[in-house]
Amino acid sequence: MARRADRKIYAHAKLRRLRREAGMNQVEMARALHISTSYANQIEQSQRPLTASVLLRVAEVFGVAPEFFSDADEDRLATDLRTALADEACGASAPSVEELTDAVRDHPDVARALVTLHRRYRDAAAQAAALGTTDRASAPPAAAEPHDDVRDFFYAHHNHFAPLDEAAEHLADEMELTPGQIAGPLAVRLSMRHGLKVLQSSPGHTADARHLDREAGLLFLSPWLSEGQRAFQLATQLALFECAPILNHLIDGEGQLASPEASALARIGLANYFAGALLMPYTAFHRAAEESGNDIELLSARFGVSFETACRRLSTLQRPGRPGIPFSFLRVDRAGNISKRQSATDFHFSRLGGTCPLWTVYEAFSAPGRVLTQVAEMPDGKRHFWIARTITRGGHGHHAPRAEFAIALGCELRHAQRLVYAAGVALDDPRATTPIGLGCRICERRDCAQRARPPAGGRLAIDPDRRTHVPYPVEGQES
Repeated sequence: MARRADRKIYAHAKLRRLRREAGMNQVEMARALHISTSYANQIEQSQRPLTASVLLRVAEVFGVAPEFFSDADEDRLATDLRTALADEACGASAPSVEELTDAVRDHPDVARALVTLHRRYRDAAAQAAALGTTDRASAPPAAAEPHDDVRDFFYAHHNHFAPLDEAAEHLADEMELTPGQIAGPLAVRLSMRHGLKVLQSSPGHTADARHLDREAGLLFLSPWLSEGQRAFQLATQLALFECAPILNHLIDGEGQLASPEASALARIGLANYFAGALLMPYTAFHRAAEESGNDIELLSARFGVSFETACRRLSTLQRPGRPGIPFSFLRVDRAGNISKRQSATDFHFSRLGGTCPLWTVYEAFSAPGRVLTQVAEMPDGKRHFWIARTITRGGHGHHAPRAEFAIALGCELRHAQRLVYAAGVALDDPRATTPIGLGCRICERRDCAQRARPPAGGRLAIDPDRRTHVPYPVEGQES
């Protein structure tokens, strides 16, 4: 399979959208791009790719970054479309990967409409199931899940919000903040500028890390927070106060969030983004990441943050002109529930049907505290390098409950050489690569011993005379 860097860019749909939004016809666009009208027409008909020089000219004329033509969004949309069409409720076999890729590339708006239609169908089905329960008083109709809207919102921005990064870096310089010693100055700023007194909650008083009593002018923080966690919570509260115009512009400006619940979740997510950017200012953190080979333990110690917080920050370093490695970040529990998922890449798991048990993030639970590595290959041949490690939350006291999660951070294999964790790993050896998928419901691999559902496209025929192997569990069959 050709390397991604060698791919030709057929950007006809995106270029046509830019031209129409600018109110141009093909002749006017060709003149602005210094190309012939026939070449412009061929690009829009997907007959010729964009050259590097034309790509840069398009970015200049229409005011978009060259990354606008990245195929990451198309890959994510293709995954969502495959998930929707592979739903058992559709009653038909999902189209091939090639057909889906063509549909997304040539008709992205139609593909998005189909994905949206499927989500609404799932919401309606959930509401109907709730209405049909025998105890309707305790089971109200299910509402649409706002978390998916928020995840799409962050995906659409490639997990990078330049206005928040710039505001955080400016504030860090203005306050002359020292990594690892930030909580004190932030508490003073909240007191002097916003009339808030920061207090420590009584043990067991509340499970919240942060609780604001605006009328009393009190901000309560959990007594179990580390210095870095205290700083993060204070920075989040500061963002909600001082970055409200930026938050409002990001949330309301593009109409991407369909419900008040999704907007509220996005506001908290963006405030958390600002907090991470304040504790780890872009320029300093980017430099430290490059110099250390993205050594997460060293970055955690240098900036006074947790392993998880450092991983999340690494997944946001996509500033034009000074980008970091495009990472995907994920947090999962033993049952496979994904509680956090952010990505600056096209790595995108299905919304339905779980994830792949062969992924190293699940193996991390068998080696607590150790950093594990994996070269993983998707069914379409794309390979990624992953690291994973467990973290533990809670447990402040013998009888206190503990929560264990696995953190995973991954990038395209071509970036792995820049990671300290890739030293000694046979990156180019196919025997060291683990085939994984998007979850059994939509994975087309037919030779996987871990398959829990029939492969995408329907069940395999079982020939009792030839004793055909069934590559997924069947009721009554020994595994």
